[in-house]
Amino acid sequence: MKKSILIIIVTLISIISAKAQYDAMFTQYMFNEMYINPGYTGSKEAMAVNLAHRQQWVNFPGRPITTSFTLHGPLANNKMGLGISVLNERIGKLNRNILYLNYAYRIKTGEKGHLSFGLMGGIHNQVNKLSELKATETGDIQVSNNTPSLMSPNFGAGIYYYTNKFYAGISIPRMIDDSYMFDQKGEIIKSNSFKVSKFHYYLTVGNVFEVNDDLKIKPQAMVKMVQNSPLQYDINVNFLIKNKIWAGIAYRSSSDISALIGLQVNPQLLINYSYDYALTAIQKYSQGSHEITIGYLFSYKQQKVVTPRYF
Repeated sequence: MKKSILIIIVTLISIISAKAQYDAMFTQYMFNEMYINPGYTGSKEAMAVNLAHRQQWVNFPGRPITTSFTLHGPLANNKMGLGISVLNERIGKLNRNILYLNYAYRIKTGEKGHLSFGLMGGIHNQVNKLSELKATETGDIQVSNNTPSLMSPNFGAGIYYYTNKFYAGISIPRMIDDSYMFDQKGEIIKSNSFKVSKFHYYLTVGNVFEVNDDLKIKPQAMVKMVQNSPLQYDINVNFLIKNKIWAGIAYRSSSDISALIGLQVNPQLLINYSYDYALTAIQKYSQGSHEITIGYLFSYKQQKVVTPRYF
């Protein structure tokens, strides 16, 4: 019975992903917001690379497994930013790949602030290996064959304001609703449409408070809004101790509580780990979610990086 329930849940996850726009989720979004806001692109004073891997609901069959890679940097005396982001995600029998190019144009506001306008565009690719599912009835057309490799374009936009210790952003990472469904004959009907009602809006804000030379407190929040759906939010607080150790806690609305710890190896290299404990019944069948990120900030001869980047 438990195996049957798990198969049903995994199948539903795949169906939901196929019929609705789905955004990858990261607990440590605050260390690299480029995948949700193109305005973030090139906001650091040198080329930056970030690798993130997330294992959600460990020991749960068909759990989401997500890996992302981003590379971005400033151009034209920091007036522009250019970057690339790659994401692979497996959920049940669904395999998704996303490739985006990001561009940002920045305007200096005052002595310390910058206002950045960003655009992102790329390709979504997804395949459902439905033939690996066990159907309750033999000869089921919809699960006897894998779906073909489906590709569709997409694009997004965002605005990002930041100083050395404060940031705020608003973005729509994906504006095209790319979905598909089966007809009565088992044929795939693909749909690409521009629907404002399907937009996912992201609002982010964060600040760094210097208590003293050995302790800095960094609270931040992310709010996600989509029409006809409950408001979702992430709230977290990170502490930077002696410019070396990151430690923090986080809460995701009606979903998870998280613990974060990281090591600022040097001003350029940051390694972080987080553990999510689910507040829903799924925690009974899993061992939580694990996520690790590695970020590296290159330094140029003409402009050395001397302090860790907070955002």
